[in-house]
Amino acid sequence: MIDPSYQAALDRLKPHRILLVGGAGFIGHNLALELGRHGQSVMVADNLMVNNLVQNVSSAQMAPVQRRLYQNFLLDRFILMRDGGVNFRNVDARNSIEIARVFDEFQPTKIVHLAAIASAVEARKDPGLAFDLQLVTFRNVLEQARLSHGRVNQVMFMSSSTVYGDFEGAEVDEMTRPQPEGIYANGKYMGERLARTYATQHNVPSIIVRPSALYGERCVSRRVSQVFVENALSGKPLLLEGGGDGRLDFTYIKDLVDGMVRGLAIDCQAGYTNTYNLTYGNARTVADLAAVVKSVVPEAKLEERPRAADKPIRGTLSTQRAAQELGFRAAWPLETGYRRYCEWYVAEWRKAEAQCRSAS
Repeated sequence: MIDPSYQAALDRLKPHRILLVGGAGFIGHNLALELGRHGQSVMVADNLMVNNLVQNVSSAQMAPVQRRLYQNFLLDRFILMRDGGVNFRNVDARNSIEIARVFDEFQPTKIVHLAAIASAVEARKDPGLAFDLQLVTFRNVLEQARLSHGRVNQVMFMSSSTVYGDFEGAEVDEMTRPQPEGIYANGKYMGERLARTYATQHNVPSIIVRPSALYGERCVSRRVSQVFVENALSGKPLLLEGGGDGRLDFTYIKDLVDGMVRGLAIDCQAGYTNTYNLTYGNARTVADLAAVVKSVVPEAKLEERPRAADKPIRGTLSTQRAAQELGFRAAWPLETGYRRYCEWYVAEWRKAEAQCRSAS
C-alpha cells in the first residue's frame, strides 16, 4: 500500500507540468518513470551526449557482453519511458534557443535540472565539458524560469554529496559548511550558488538535492556498486582499498526518487530556497557492499589493496531535515536494496551473454 504522505505529494503534483533537463540519464529516467506511472505530465529534454548509444556501440574498450549489456540498459530507458507516457525532446540545453523552444512548447511549472557528467573522474579529464554540461545548461534553465514571470513554481537542482568535501566527522547535515574539491564537486557547488541567487534576487524558487553513492537499475556510470557486481560476473577481483573500510552512504535509486517526488510537491513561494540530503542516511563500508555481492555471486573474488592517499573521506548524510519537512524515510537498506539490484544485474548479464552467443 502506498504511503499516504507520498500519495498526498503525488496529488499536489497533479496540476503541474514537470520538465526534466538531462532527464535521459540514470536518475532522470527513473524519476520520469515514477512520475509517468502516477499519471503526471512529464517531459524529458536531453542531448544524449553522456552515456549514449553511439558511444556505447563504438567503444573498443568494452568486452562484447558488457557492450551488449549497456546497450540493453540504454534502450530499455527509452522503451520504458515511451511506454510510460513520458514525452521526450532531443535538445541541447547549452543552446538557449533550443531550450527556450521546449519551454514555449511544454510550459513547465516545475523543472528538475540533471544535466551533468555523472563522474568526478570523467569531469576531471574534461573540465570544460563538465562546466558546459552543468553550468551553461543550468544558467539557461534559470533564465527561462526567470522569464516565465512566475509560471515556474520550482527549479530542483541535482547536486551531490561531494560538495561537503572530506567529512570531518561521521555525519554531515545541510548546515555543514561545504568544502568541495575538484572539478565535479565545485561545479555542483557553483550550481547550488546560482540556484540560491536566482531564488533570492529573481524570485525563482529552488530546491537543492544532495544524493550519495547511488545504485540501481539501468545505471551505466560505473559507480563502485555497479563495478563490483560486474567484476564478480566477469571473473575480476573486487578491490578493497584499505580492507574495504571506506564508508559511503549507499542509496537505492528508489529511495532518491521517493524524496525527489516529495520535494517537487512543495508549493514554493517566490524567493523560496532549501537544501535536502536525500540518501539512505546510514553509511556502510565498501566491505559490506562486497559481502552482498558475494552472497549473490559466491564465486566473486575479493582482493585487498592499500588505500589511495587522495581517497576522499565520506560518511553518513543526515536526512533529518527531509524526514521532518518532506516525510521522507528511506526504505531500502543495503541488504535488501543492493541485493535486489545485484540479483537483477545477474539476470541482465546472463541475458546479454545469451544474446552475444546467438549473434556469433
